[in-house]
Amino acid sequence: MKKLAIIDNSLWPDSYNPVEDWTAHIDLPFRSFRAVDGYLPDLDDGYTHLILTGSEASIVNLEPWALAEAALVKEAVERGLVVLGSCYGHQLLALALAGPACVRRAERPELGWDEVEILKPDPLLGPAGRLYVFSSHYDEVCNLDESRFEVLARSRYCQVQAFRLKGKNVWGLQAHPEIDPASATRLLRGMLEKGFSGQDLIREALDSTPRDDRWIEVISRNFVSL
Repeated sequence: MKKLAIIDNSLWPDSYNPVEDWTAHIDLPFRSFRAVDGYLPDLDDGYTHLILTGSEASIVNLEPWALAEAALVKEAVERGLVVLGSCYGHQLLALALAGPACVRRAERPELGWDEVEILKPDPLLGPAGRLYVFSSHYDEVCNLDESRFEVLARSRYCQVQAFRLKGKNVWGLQAHPEIDPASATRLLRGMLEKGFSGQDLIREALDSTPRDDRWIEVISRNFVSL
């Protein structure tokens, strides 16, 4: 029986609730664990699938809770769980598997509805092509070892929009396919209120017309089937 653990990396659930966003699309029995409060799943409890959510935290300024999560992620990969990291979770997955040299501050943040190019057909991401999806990140993944990782997607300002650990059902995804226009507006407004950097970019994203190609429908369907 499949069973999902969601590691919730959010800091302010009033403006960003990733567990609600993901479980609106993924139909698996699940439990969620707030990493920032020191709660992580026990991998002996029969979990088959693991989602690492986004966060308002920065991967380049690691907190103790993130280091504990990285250690658990390495064990989950070794045990053969299906793992998907999104945004901060994507970066944490790269950090856990490849080390701190593989994450950095992005030269330019991506905030809003961006076009992503899927470079090749993939069992999780779906067919090759271009689509629009919501993004909100100031950090990025970089310098992945091509003998271990396969880069699967890119965008104008981010060369590693998605990767897979070769030979494993383990993916990192920089964008937020699970976030719909209403959730995106709530998150962006919360970022403005909390004084995030790039205020002009945040306002520009809020003023833009959402372009959501519903990538989440492909990803969620494929994730559950793995």
